Amino acid sequence: MSAAREAGDAAAEPLSSSQPIEPRPAAQLPLLLLVGNPNVGKTSLFNRLARRNERVGNYPGVTVERRTAELTLADGTRALIADVPGAYSLSARSSEEQIALQAVLGWGDNPRPDLVIVVVDAGQLLRNLYLVLQLIELRVPLLLALNMVDEAGDRAPTPEALEAALGVPCVATNARAGGGLEQLSRAIAARLREPMQPRLHVSYPPALLRDADAIAHALPDEWRGSVERERALALWALSSLEPDDELVGIPESLRQRTAEVLGQAGERDVDRELIESRYHALEALLAGLARQAVASNVKSSWNLTERLDRVLLHPAYGFAVFLGIMLLVFQSLFAWADPLMGGIEELFGWVHGVAESQLPEGFVRDLVTNGVIDGVGNVVVFLPQICLLFLFIGLLEDSGYMARVAYLMDRALRSVGLHGRAFVPMMSGFACAVPAIMATRTMERRRDRLLTMLVVPLMSCSARLPVYTLLIGALFPPSSVFGWVPVQGLLMVSMYLFSTIIALVAAAVLGRTVVRGASVPLILELPPYRWPGIGSVLHLMWLRARSFLREAGTVILGFTVLMWLLLSYPKLPEDAALPAAPVAAQISGESSPAPPVRIETASETAALEHSFGGRLGKALEPALEPLGFDWKIGVGIVGAFAAREVFVSVMGIVYGLGEIGDDDAPLRDRMRAELRPDGQPVYTPLVGLSLMIFFALACQCMSTLAVVRRETRSWRWPVFLFGYMTALAWVASFLVYQGGRALGL
Repeated sequence: MSAAREAGDAAAEPLSSSQPIEPRPAAQLPLLLLVGNPNVGKTSLFNRLARRNERVGNYPGVTVERRTAELTLADGTRALIADVPGAYSLSARSSEEQIALQAVLGWGDNPRPDLVIVVVDAGQLLRNLYLVLQLIELRVPLLLALNMVDEAGDRAPTPEALEAALGVPCVATNARAGGGLEQLSRAIAARLREPMQPRLHVSYPPALLRDADAIAHALPDEWRGSVERERALALWALSSLEPDDELVGIPESLRQRTAEVLGQAGERDVDRELIESRYHALEALLAGLARQAVASNVKSSWNLTERLDRVLLHPAYGFAVFLGIMLLVFQSLFAWADPLMGGIEELFGWVHGVAESQLPEGFVRDLVTNGVIDGVGNVVVFLPQICLLFLFIGLLEDSGYMARVAYLMDRALRSVGLHGRAFVPMMSGFACAVPAIMATRTMERRRDRLLTMLVVPLMSCSARLPVYTLLIGALFPPSSVFGWVPVQGLLMVSMYLFSTIIALVAAAVLGRTVVRGASVPLILELPPYRWPGIGSVLHLMWLRARSFLREAGTVILGFTVLMWLLLSYPKLPEDAALPAAPVAAQISGESSPAPPVRIETASETAALEHSFGGRLGKALEPALEPLGFDWKIGVGIVGAFAAREVFVSVMGIVYGLGEIGDDDAPLRDRMRAELRPDGQPVYTPLVGLSLMIFFALACQCMSTLAVVRRETRSWRWPVFLFGYMTALAWVASFLVYQGGRALGL
């Protein structure tokens, strides 16, 4: 399976339901599908039509929410209406497009619709009509709902003019205010009884038509119909099929024939020929409408959108404004979420304490408190960051600014193989990779989503901060360079800069090897600025939060319980000899003796060494020794797989300190004081730098792997992510440590 194709699963909105999708009623009610581009008011229109009489299930074979409702039309006809995920086209380059394609054509387990209602933004007709054109070519029964006519104003054509130009019935609607619903209901009832007479014609290049005709002969019998429909399906195959894509129900003979035709095309860019031909037809159609205005291209030089774009799209001012907005988002994910995250941690700490006091001592109490409760807490603590991130994304997207961000950043990121929309997920990766990976859903192209997901975990997230703080504070003195630059602060900034550079380099390498794909230009129309719909933004935020807690949370909880079991069992025999004292307490020449060792902490250290996790640390020591690490660091690395910041607590247990409070100075002292058998310090600045490099690059986060698994619906990509990041971390740490030793550091 090609990486570029598997990336398509990343965009599927995983909102599964325990209730299965209901089949068509026995009475065979007419099936209506509501389709359209994202953010055109489709969901608002569905809510108006459904009047809360909706049922929720899933599309066949995928965990993408499907909402259906029964309604009575103006003439008394009862019908079933279903909401289809937003899609820009039927090219099947994202899972939304695949679902839309299968739904409108009745492929797989989907019933064939009796009518497809396409919701189009009256102010963005050029972009929206691309999907309409594809549906017309496929001879799908259509009706257009011309939405947002109030925002488009005089730039929008009349429904009558658009209907005359396309040959498709058209009704003006205002989904937010509920306008035009009665007219839409009458038009649906009439359209169910009348055949479509489309008038739109596209002049494709002769070579492209020959390619399509060559593929049409390989179409399966059940797909055949009119010459126009067969040619449209052949054109779809040219733009969508690859030998190893994940589309189901595609005959292998059709795939092979498509590959042969594309191979014979040589240097021709078939996709470009197809897209340009369609847009030329649409531009000519819009230019010939009664109002003589290309609805989504012609803007008054004095309107608000153009005045704002003079600043926000300026090469200098635009980046300055964007930087300010990103700093605000960045600050919110770091600082604003912190009180809520702290409150969640305290809440789960209280629940942990109550459970520990109420349950009898033993396996069940340990499992419930240390495994289940702490595991759920490790998941829920991400919730404030996820909510804030998608709140900002929703506001920026709904206001029309997100398209400007993609335009500004596209040129810089394209040089390393990324897409302009990758910048926001990469920035949010500084807070947490989990919501950042979920934010890649704002990117339409599958290959770009996957490539972004594979490099976002390299950004230094906030979970790495406690590790950096411990190592820098313990091993690097608070001195200055050049007399005024603090070494510790410089090292912290350098770690964040280092991670950003490595992420960009990794994107350049992976984009040319593992996730190869043709360079596709960023084609977008800049929508007019509008006030965000707070209700829809909050609804989006709630859906993303619920999805994360329900899907990723279960996987993360399972991994957390597994890690707890590894670090807790087998138990140390009761008669086992305990160490007299940790190494730090036996070192002579200390200005002040180390604190006396408590029996229970010495027991914890011995029990940890006896556990499967401790044994794993011992087993890892030969692989970690070239990096300057011993088995104790190996145990910390194993424990940090649950969450990177757990490394500090695990190291505290390893050194017999039990729970670490706010003052972790004793742990720093113990780490500085520990010696190797040859009398050399275990922890030196070089070891500390090597360990920070390892944590900066290694994928020590099961939450990240779980969400990548959920977003891609495959174990292949999280396994690859873990493998390449671990190998990169080992090689980089090896070069740092061994190179430093060669230089006498």
